[in-house]
Amino acid sequence: MSRGNLNALAAQEIRRRIFAGELRPGAKIDQDDLAEALGISKLPVREALIALGHEGIIEHIARRGAFVAELTRDDVRDQYRVFGLVSGLAAERAAVNLPPESLRSLEDLVERAGSGADPVEQERLNFEFHRLINHGSGSRRLTSILGLLVRTVSHGFYEAHEDWPGKAGEDHRRILDALAARSGPQARAAVEDHFADGAERAVALLEAQGFWDAGETPGS
Repeated sequence: MSRGNLNALAAQEIRRRIFAGELRPGAKIDQDDLAEALGISKLPVREALIALGHEGIIEHIARRGAFVAELTRDDVRDQYRVFGLVSGLAAERAAVNLPPESLRSLEDLVERAGSGADPVEQERLNFEFHRLINHGSGSRRLTSILGLLVRTVSHGFYEAHEDWPGKAGEDHRRILDALAARSGPQARAAVEDHFADGAERAVALLEAQGFWDAGETPGS
């Protein structure tokens, strides 16, 4: 695996631990433990932490180490909603530009996701559903931005939220219907609502896990 892929692997695992509530605000990142758990050296972990610092979810304190930033509920909401806004723009363009064969592929993905697939497969089908729409926008600029944003959202939503597959299936059907009707405004609104709902579910899950309960402070 290339160095870049190792960095991405480490970054995704750190995000997963944070947004699964395993690492809470103020918690110090144990780089040795993370490197050992992933079977990689500490260098990709260090570089991943630098990148996550730019995302605002890791705070670096000189001579003390890297800590989970004091994320607020609105920070979590903003992360999903920004993704939703750009995805909505892509869906609006895709409503005009998607060829019939892509609409048929989206229909197939929705049907497969609703046929009792396991959470890991649901996650994969969800990724492919949105990827197909994003690329169907015909905008290289939007797909480039979305390629950066997708790395900042934690995976595992279908495993962590038991009722999400059903709700996501309803949302995807609504998005697909808007695309099939060639209604850009409806497709955009459906996608934005889909991500806004995901944001609220992410906040609710973190609250249930005590993510914002009093805990460590950076450097403690």
